[in-house]
Amino acid sequence: MTSHLTRLPAPDGVFPATAYTHVVLGTGRFVAISGQLALDEGGRLVGEGDPVAQARQVFTNLGRCLAAAGATFDDVVKLTYFMVDIAQLDAVRTVRGEFLDPARLPASSAVQVGALVAPEFLMEIEAYAVVADPGAPVTDG
Repeated sequence: MTSHLTRLPAPDGVFPATAYTHVVLGTGRFVAISGQLALDEGGRLVGEGDPVAQARQVFTNLGRCLAAAGATFDDVVKLTYFMVDIAQLDAVRTVRGEFLDPARLPASSAVQVGALVAPEFLMEIEAYAVVADPGAPVTDG
């Protein structure tokens, strides 16, 4: 697969990551996606108390936002997870595997927070992406 992104999963002297990539760099147009919650298109909570259902809705929303910017999950260079209970991160990573290629993971940060905008939300996830400029050369990513 070719890409405008380069992933460095284990820079010299840094312990290799298994669930994310330490460094992602690329050329193109920068896209910032605000933190997404588990809300459907009507503004209703999806998956009350269920981290898998909430994560699936959040990644669905991220995908829709990326598409609106002309991007896909392949263009994502950074995800930030804001979790009310960091113990639910494995469930979120499992769902992430439904949307992102596990061989091409972005850089990531996970933060446990005291609360989100409302108590029924278990997570909020934001994304940064870099979309290839049309006509730009691509390299193996």
